[in-house]
Amino acid sequence: MYFAICNELFEGKPLAEYLPFLRDLGYTGLEVAPFALPKHVAEMTAAEARAAGDEIRAAGLQVVGMHWLLARTQGLHINSPDREARDRAADYMARLIRRCGDMGGSVMVFGSPQQRAILPGVSERDAWDWAVRFFQRVAPVAEEEGVTIAFEPLARDGNNFIWTAEQGMRLVRQVGHPSVRLHLDVRAMSDEGRPLPDIIHEARPYLAHFHANDGDLGPGMGKIDYHPIFAALREVGYGGWVSVEPFDYSPGAEALARQSIAYMTQVQSDLEGGR
Repeated sequence: MYFAICNELFEGKPLAEYLPFLRDLGYTGLEVAPFALPKHVAEMTAAEARAAGDEIRAAGLQVVGMHWLLARTQGLHINSPDREARDRAADYMARLIRRCGDMGGSVMVFGSPQQRAILPGVSERDAWDWAVRFFQRVAPVAEEEGVTIAFEPLARDGNNFIWTAEQGMRLVRQVGHPSVRLHLDVRAMSDEGRPLPDIIHEARPYLAHFHANDGDLGPGMGKIDYHPIFAALREVGYGGWVSVEPFDYSPGAEALARQSIAYMTQVQSDLEGGR
C-alpha cells in the first residue's frame, strides 16, 4: 500500500508551499480536489493540467487522481429528473476525467452527496437507473484516459443514496464497465455497524481505492484501530493507494498530515513485524 493525502487541507495554497512538507513526512501521493488548487481543475487547459502534474511529480509525489468531483457546482445532478442537469453533470465529469488523465492521475473517487441525492418526487428505481446510465456514459472517457472511476458509498448523515458497500457493488455490477469500480472509506464503512474487515473482504473483487480517516479526523486521531483494517487490506491483496481524508481541519493541516501518516506507518510496521 502507498500513502497519499487529499489536498483540500491546503486549499488555495501554491503547491510549492506544502508538497515538500508532505514528501518529507513520507507521503508518496497527492489526491486532488478540483477546487483546492489555485486554479480550479475544470477551468484548466490540458497543458495547465499537465504542468500541475509535472510540478507534483517534481516535488517527489505522484498524482493519485481526484475526489470531491462535483462539489461546489451548480445545476449538476446525476439522477435528477431534469435531463439537462444530468447532461451537464456528464459533460463536466468527462472534462474532469480528461484533466485527470492530463495530470497523470489514475483514479477518480465519486462521492458528491448533494449531486447524487434522491430528490423529492424521484423514485429509488429511477434514481438507480439514471445513476447507472450516467456512469455508463462517462466510463468510455475514463477508459480512454486510463482512469478508474471509483464509486464511494457514503455515511447516511448528509447522504440518502448508496451508503453501504453492498449497494456500491450493486451499482458497479449494473454499470458493467471495467473502468467503474468501488471505493471504500473508513468513516462510511463505520456507519454500516458491522466489522470493517468483513466489508473489505466482501468488496475484494471491486475495490479500486481507499480513504483513511477516523470519524472526521485523520487515522489514529480517534477510536478506530487500524490494525484489523490494514490486515484485511493485506489479506485481500490490496496494493493501491490509502489516501488520508479528514473532514475536521481544526487541528491544523500540518498536524493532521503528520499524525495520520505517523500512525499508519506504525500500524504497517506492527503488521510486518508480526509476520
